[in-house]
Amino acid sequence: MAEGTFRQLTNFGTPQQHPLISKIDSCGTGAYHAGDLSDSRTIAVLNKNGITEYRHPARKVTIEDFQEYDYILGMDDENVDDLRDLVKRAAKKGKLSGDEVDKVQLYGVFGGEDCTEEIGDPYYGGGKGFDTAYEQVTTFGKALLEHIEMVAAKGLGSGVP
Repeated sequence: MAEGTFRQLTNFGTPQQHPLISKIDSCGTGAYHAGDLSDSRTIAVLNKNGITEYRHPARKVTIEDFQEYDYILGMDDENVDDLRDLVKRAAKKGKLSGDEVDKVQLYGVFGGEDCTEEIGDPYYGGGKGFDTAYEQVTTFGKALLEHIEMVAAKGLGSGVP
């Protein structure tokens, strides 16, 4: 859901694609649903909100993701801990430098309450949980995009604080 929403926010894959966004992907810390398409309740909420073309088979996070992406976002603290542990284990084996741990953040840092807001897994709950998750990923996605724009502006010396 977070990927589909961020794709919409950035017009990803369209002629109006945001110029600072070149890659978007999502994955899980476990391989429980690897290869499966999104939950039908996720698709229903996305469709209800105008995101009708999103299809993505689930996959598990890889070491290469930490090399390829600037942001690795966990939906909850357990995800963040799992991702940081993966970086640390890979660094001990010489597969990563260990600096990649700085890429791992809680998605709620971007626009969440007190920067600690988690996105609860709606999978085992009712439909309302999927609506709540959609509201959160939309809010966090907008704030993430603003953050990316601010970082880019600072890098260009625009004087943006």
